[in-house]
Amino acid sequence: MTTSSPVPGDEHPGDPSDPSDLFAAALAVQAHAHVPYSRFRVGAALRSGSGRIHVGCNVENAAYPQGWCAEASAIAAMVSAGERRIVEILTVCDGEQLSTCCGGCRQKIREFAGPDTRIHTAGPDGVRRSYTMDELLPDSFGPEHLAGT
Repeated sequence: MTTSSPVPGDEHPGDPSDPSDLFAAALAVQAHAHVPYSRFRVGAALRSGSGRIHVGCNVENAAYPQGWCAEASAIAAMVSAGERRIVEILTVCDGEQLSTCCGGCRQKIREFAGPDTRIHTAGPDGVRRSYTMDELLPDSFGPEHLAGT
């Protein structure tokens, strides 16, 4: 599912200090999560380089490793729309604990993000904390390591 909110001519659309549009989109898609086993619903929304917002939710499977995370779903929506750059991303989870992206999703985000890309974690009440890509995945391995191979 992809929603569109382009900001023509703005290379860094949106205000990372106020990701309220990402929060609203993530909260809306969280309701569609397929979580019959964990009952832990996650919604994700990312802003791509064009300013469009792409969303995804987690989808569990009875064969547990076959499910996928909300962040991966949002990234797949972005790539399916022909884009390759994440400007910022937000995930929303229920509960009181701070829930950041899993390690696998940190690497998936890294594929399309720069070191200063903002990653917001939220609960039902709003954003709880924001990080940069480098803060969540320091000294990471990325596409530039494979240049020339």
